[in-house]
Amino acid sequence: MQHVFLRRLLALWVLWLFSFITLYAQVVDTTKVHQLSGVEVVKKIRPSVSRESTPLQIMDKTGIERLGLQDLSEVVKRFSGVTVQDYGGIGGLKTVSVRSLGSKHTAVNYDGVTVTDAQNGQVDISRFSLDNVDMVSLSIGQSDDIFQTARVFASAGVLNIKSIRPVFSSRPFRIKAQVKTGSFGFVNPYLRYEQQLGKRWALNGQLDWQRADGCYSYSLKNEQTEETGKRKNSDIQSLRTELNLFGDLGKGGELSLKGYYYDSERGLPGSVILYNDYRKERLWDKNYFFQGYYKKQLSSRFSLQTQAKYNYAWNRYVDFNNSYASGEQEDLHTQREYYLSVGGLYTPIQNLSFSLNTDFFVNTLKNNLPNCPFPTRYSSLSVVAAQYKNSRITATASLLNTFITENVKEGNRPADRKRLSPGVSLSWRILEEQNLRVRASYKDIFRVPTFNDMYYLRIGNTNLKPEKTTQYNLGVTWSGEVSPLFSYLNVTVDGYYNRVKDKIIALPTLYVWKMMNFGEVSIGGIDANVSAEIFCNSSLSVLLQGNYTWQHAIDITDASAKNYKDQIPYTPRHAGSASVSLLNKWVNVSYLLTCAGDRYALPQNIEDNRIDAYVEQTISVNREFQLGDCRLRLQGEVLNIGNINYEIIKYYPMPGCSFRILVACSF
Repeated sequence: MQHVFLRRLLALWVLWLFSFITLYAQVVDTTKVHQLSGVEVVKKIRPSVSRESTPLQIMDKTGIERLGLQDLSEVVKRFSGVTVQDYGGIGGLKTVSVRSLGSKHTAVNYDGVTVTDAQNGQVDISRFSLDNVDMVSLSIGQSDDIFQTARVFASAGVLNIKSIRPVFSSRPFRIKAQVKTGSFGFVNPYLRYEQQLGKRWALNGQLDWQRADGCYSYSLKNEQTEETGKRKNSDIQSLRTELNLFGDLGKGGELSLKGYYYDSERGLPGSVILYNDYRKERLWDKNYFFQGYYKKQLSSRFSLQTQAKYNYAWNRYVDFNNSYASGEQEDLHTQREYYLSVGGLYTPIQNLSFSLNTDFFVNTLKNNLPNCPFPTRYSSLSVVAAQYKNSRITATASLLNTFITENVKEGNRPADRKRLSPGVSLSWRILEEQNLRVRASYKDIFRVPTFNDMYYLRIGNTNLKPEKTTQYNLGVTWSGEVSPLFSYLNVTVDGYYNRVKDKIIALPTLYVWKMMNFGEVSIGGIDANVSAEIFCNSSLSVLLQGNYTWQHAIDITDASAKNYKDQIPYTPRHAGSASVSLLNKWVNVSYLLTCAGDRYALPQNIEDNRIDAYVEQTISVNREFQLGDCRLRLQGEVLNIGNINYEIIKYYPMPGCSFRILVACSF
């Protein structure tokens, strides 16, 4: 049934695309007309990373193409203070953790609406394609944008993904077709179609299919023995499709609607364990959502916005093993979310603004596991914020109110959760003639236990309290032109301190593990970013980017424990990345380097738990041609040129040296 549905969906897309092209062909006037070519100037609104009162990092479509990045996780790895946990392989799970607070404290926003997973609290960013992304940004702490949903205020960090909005010039439609291929059986065709519907409406749709066998060779030290072999059961096949409608309603009104569908089947290769390469676990995922966004400028002083979303997520896990009576174990999980957000922005006088945003959402979970309580969670978030902003000062304050209650069909119902969470931030331009700024911020948030924390089989604990987190940040930023050679230079340095109390951890008891509020973590660190452009001549320029992170993230739960003041798992003390891009009229070349220091897989920092440091290097070349109406882009890259089977997660070796090729045509 699944394959029949996919074939029908593909057929509908092809028919839909063909109908638009045919319609356009029928209305074209064949009269010969000589018309002078026009030039359209489109300016994108991009926040200033140096003016923000909290750390903000941005990479737009131009920067992504210059570096030759082809995956969202590769973009996120270019940001400082971020850890991308990658379980290996092309289809491996990829989650984002900001400043060692854990992926459950990081919100992922897709076109302004938060992507959620109430079951385990983690969002797999590999589900999102980079081909339709216009901008990726990461904000940490209290954002300067006070006209956002309350969910954004309730997160320690926010990864914002903004998709491409259609822009038309000489014709009412645009098409982009591309294909990627590479090592380990990787094939990824992609198609996007954009159509102008009158003067005020536009539509775009895209179809993205991917497959790979993922059978890469590895050589890895396992205990005292060198383990070599090929990854097995590491294949993936996925389909991703999206449809967007954009409307300009006039008089400051705008509307956008989005429909998204994702379907995948993958093998779970598991960890590399000595003398055991048996892997037969499989995972199926289906996810679709519909979301809408409406904004209206009611007057020069007041704006209104509202968002709504319905999300459905289903996954099936099967472990084929003779140890089960039936030869397999099957787990089925279904999640649903109903979400509504309403907000208003009021500007009584110049430079001073107030906002009020309220979110209400309902989450449900059902599965086939024994004693499933079938929980339903009702959440209400309301935030009031104020901001004063001029050319030298940006000051923001907010107060978030959270109320969460749950119902269960079986078992114990957890207590209601209430909390007020304040946040403040300040940015000050020290000198009038120099763009040198200092910034400081504070934010208090908390994380509600996930459904898995409370209900999963026998380890759940309905009495869990939320994790309480405080964030402090103090930084300095500078941007400007140093000399005619350095046409642009931007530097930011931030020191931070985070404290997590009532951390939710799993502790062993007599026969099973139990979830408890027993942890406390102290996190201190420094993030540094620098970017520069060197203008050599009209034919050659050089772009330089680099970031460095130092983190001292230690467990201070129990002074008598063996891991007291040890670095918490999977957090390197030193990490960073750098890139050099040569832009010229012949071919663009980029060199990328990513590195991380030693980490530990378990709380105790001993040799047996250590994960070695690694350095990954990539070289990418690309060139664009104009062939008639087609803008042709060719790109080739060699990843991990050192052929190092490093690990991000212990016993999950990453691929060695590999290649990727991209051919894209836009017209």
